[in-house]
Amino acid sequence: MRTIYLDHAATTPLDERVLEVMLPYMTENFGNANSAHHLGQQAKVKVEDAREKVAHLLNAEPAEVIFTSGGTESDNAVIKGALALQKGKSKIITSELEHHAVLHPIEMAKMQGFKTVFAEPIDCGTITAKAVADKLSDETALVSIMHVNNEIGCVNEIKEIAALCRERNIPFHSDTVQSLGKIPVDVKDLGLDFLSGSAHKIYGPKGIGIMYIRNGSRWMPWMTGGSQERRRRGGTLNVPGVLGFAKALELAHDEMEANTNHYKKLRSLLMDQLNEKLTACTYRINGNEENGVPHIINISFMDEVGRGVDGEMLLLNLDIEGICVSNGSACTSGAMEPSHVLTGIGLQDGVAKSSIRISFGKKNTEEDVRFLVEKLEGVLTRMFSLA
Repeated sequence: MRTIYLDHAATTPLDERVLEVMLPYMTENFGNANSAHHLGQQAKVKVEDAREKVAHLLNAEPAEVIFTSGGTESDNAVIKGALALQKGKSKIITSELEHHAVLHPIEMAKMQGFKTVFAEPIDCGTITAKAVADKLSDETALVSIMHVNNEIGCVNEIKEIAALCRERNIPFHSDTVQSLGKIPVDVKDLGLDFLSGSAHKIYGPKGIGIMYIRNGSRWMPWMTGGSQERRRRGGTLNVPGVLGFAKALELAHDEMEANTNHYKKLRSLLMDQLNEKLTACTYRINGNEENGVPHIINISFMDEVGRGVDGEMLLLNLDIEGICVSNGSACTSGAMEPSHVLTGIGLQDGVAKSSIRISFGKKNTEEDVRFLVEKLEGVLTRMFSLA
């Protein structure tokens, strides 16, 4: 059966050029980068070369880049490590639209006496600097706002938010898992104190991520147990993963403009095809179409009186047809509740549950888009006829 993969915001296939860099360090060059013998030192040299490459692509210093097991660990480590040193301050500013890798550690911080303050999005889902400014106070210990929303693709005003935080000496963290390699991420230009990133969203390996911690930022290591990463993150380094991350980020940076133009063409075709071919129901695009990344499209499907289709059944029916999409974040897939992101931008539960997320990759084609809309029309016609 033909498979059309349209869930690249969840994960991406490993680029063969990335695998080529990794393979020697899974087999013959297998040394532990913290070992003193020549195999270990060979691995260490390659790790530091990769760190320099990642730092250069972020416009950071190599010492500011720490390798982790992925975006979730990075989010947890930044938030918990930053809060540990914020004595006398009790408020955390974030948004209800964040990934749960941010929301859950912030929720846990309540047990330490911290209070959460939510910056409200504008209707389309963007978190503005004004929304954060309205919540800042002398009690603010940390601000954490993602760069690009993983479900609806909105680009938040993190440069402006970072400037507000810097003026008041408040640490600012941004989860850049969905922006890194897709749009420019320059830590100095954006003014970030902390950043989280992940390789498997940019055709790199799973199980490897980064933290950026600006020199001078107050932060306490979260994972201890060894001298690795200058005692900032204990645990044996994933050498093949580190090299894969650096290569994947380099390729994403080099091909960013071409990929962006490709996604824009696919998105435009999708909109044209939906308007021309979809007769079974109406639809709405969730998110900020004017200020969003082109590869993420979140769509709700409703009948003429506004009743939504069952999004889980829509996903499963499309999967039977060979089309892989999602209902939102892969980390909450299978949940009975509607997406917290969609309800957070004001959608009623029924409409939120009728949504799917389509996320393009660099190997998707115009034929894929036409095939998707053809199958959507058939599936939705059947589903609404049985409703």
